[in-house]
Amino acid sequence: MLFPTLTFAVFFTLVFGTTWSLRNYVQLRKLVLLGASYIFYGWWDWRFCFLLLGASLTAWFAGIGLSKFEADRERRIIVTISVSALLCVLAFFKYYGFFLSSLQDALFAIGWQRDLPFLQIILPVGISFFTFQAISYVVDVYRKDIATRRNPIDVLLYISLFPQLVAGPIVRAADFLPQLDRKSSLSKTAICFGLVLCVIGLFKKMVVANYLAVDLVDPIFLDPTSYSSVMLMLGVYGYAVQIYCDFSGYSDIAIGTAALLGFQFKKNFDQPYRASSLQDFWRRWHISLSGWLRDYLYIPLGGSKFGTWKTYRNLFLTMFLGGLWHGAAWTFIIWGALHGGWLALERALTKTNAVKGSRIKSVIGWLVTFHVVCAAWVFFRSSDLNIALDWFTGLGSFSTDSFGLTWFTLALIALPLVAQFLPSDTVERTVRIFEQKPLLIIAFAFILGLAAILWLAPPSTAPFIYFQF
Repeated sequence: MLFPTLTFAVFFTLVFGTTWSLRNYVQLRKLVLLGASYIFYGWWDWRFCFLLLGASLTAWFAGIGLSKFEADRERRIIVTISVSALLCVLAFFKYYGFFLSSLQDALFAIGWQRDLPFLQIILPVGISFFTFQAISYVVDVYRKDIATRRNPIDVLLYISLFPQLVAGPIVRAADFLPQLDRKSSLSKTAICFGLVLCVIGLFKKMVVANYLAVDLVDPIFLDPTSYSSVMLMLGVYGYAVQIYCDFSGYSDIAIGTAALLGFQFKKNFDQPYRASSLQDFWRRWHISLSGWLRDYLYIPLGGSKFGTWKTYRNLFLTMFLGGLWHGAAWTFIIWGALHGGWLALERALTKTNAVKGSRIKSVIGWLVTFHVVCAAWVFFRSSDLNIALDWFTGLGSFSTDSFGLTWFTLALIALPLVAQFLPSDTVERTVRIFEQKPLLIIAFAFILGLAAILWLAPPSTAPFIYFQF
């Protein structure tokens, strides 16, 4: 089920009305939300609901097991088995085909041709996101950051709540579970906040991201050899804006719909393209994943505690594995390695005082960071390494033909980038303005915003990019 569809609008209206009518019945409200979340997820393929249920029950049973033991040895065994089981399922669905095809290529290279057991495996939507949430629950209980939840409904709902289920943000149990314990209330602030974010997110996705994909990005990355270096550069700028509007648009809608249901999710994007360093970029881009990788991978690897070179190693490994998490392809691995290598280089330059603060150097830092991110996006977007290499080769041709480019397309690239430098509390200011208006005016503005989006949007709506991860 896609957010920007009539089906979801009807679904959410029913869930919204039903759950708020049950606000005085906490347990029943949880069950309705849980059932709605499984309907939402099963809309693609009901069989994958069993996978979601299995991951959730694994996390719940692990939490119960951890609550029964105080000795570290037994607790380590429980967390190792449960996390390994979750990762094995994730690895099977995401990496089985990649591993066998890579193995077959390696055997062929040394003259050993073998028939390997290839299977046609469909990647379940959102498997990475709900697996990471299940892992974070188990690890947080193990670390005693949160208490074990004995009610399985709490854990199942935490992992499956539909706004964030298939593409995040990755919600922490410590932030979400306490919200289940209190009686929900719907304030005017939450209504305004939710509606404003939903309109912003729908505009980002349905207008900006969809137009850029169809009119610029998809044709260029289908065959980079057919385009000039100017168009190739505009193509990657367009993709930088497209993926930002696509993914942050989804996050906006997820956070907004959660707010309308009475839940508070943290911000997942914070104007990432205004960053003047790659470290700053990752503090602003997909914040929930960045925090997850930091707390459950970088810090357990040792973080920055054990010397300079191990810090560089840990930065590189964290981003390398983050690239592998995004997909089973060499393009994603290279994307992660580029980010990891540049983060390590930045740390080295900062440590040697090669980079010092000044306004001019901040501007230079912004330009360099943006283009490093864009260069990495080439690998992220390319369907294979040959396409990425064709893009870089074509960029070196220094040709300037811009046939087919329109002012509308240029505006769709430029305006979201300019918006990165608006005051960081622009959304909050907008919410405060609407809070002062009657509910009838708020509803009219929301309907007007939806009508404008439907009028501006292209006829078809593509799935969100991050559904594939």
